[in-house]
Amino acid sequence: MKRSVLLALVCSAAFGAAPLLAAGVPPPPELQQLNVALGHWVFHGTSAATPTRPAQPFTWDSHCEWSPNHFYLECQFSNTYVRGKVESLVVNTYNTTDKTFWHYEFFAVGQSGKEPFVSRMDVKDNVWTEYGREAIPGKQTGERIIYTWRPPSHVDMKIEISKDGTHWTTVNHAEGVKQP
Repeated sequence: MKRSVLLALVCSAAFGAAPLLAAGVPPPPELQQLNVALGHWVFHGTSAATPTRPAQPFTWDSHCEWSPNHFYLECQFSNTYVRGKVESLVVNTYNTTDKTFWHYEFFAVGQSGKEPFVSRMDVKDNVWTEYGREAIPGKQTGERIIYTWRPPSHVDMKIEISKDGTHWTTVNHAEGVKQP
């Protein structure tokens, strides 16, 4: 239920913000930091081996552009894993109320649509860190995703996990290249 309410809020915010531009409310300047991700990107990576399977390759194909009101960076992902395809829509934005970047990912194929991935995101220079699950020692493994953008045409992505929130292990790594 919470996920449905969240989806409704994000959609209404996306569609409801267009009148803000007409009313003279400009997008926050913090959003300019997200320009580095604009365009078509292809990521090639490998997931780490586990005790039950060998390392596996994956490919992400991403197309990112600004929403018409320039409040949301919208990225369409078509990802290919050994286990199959995942199709998703990512929306990144900056919230002026809590002064925080946010990342929202909605799934159409390959993962359940009832649980979008929502995370606070730090953006410092060209490094974006998305914070997934919080590590709770002895109870829950933490997760974060780090993008290191190397303009104009490269990005390094890694997904890390931690049992204690202090020591992190890379479980997925990919290099992205901007396409012409």
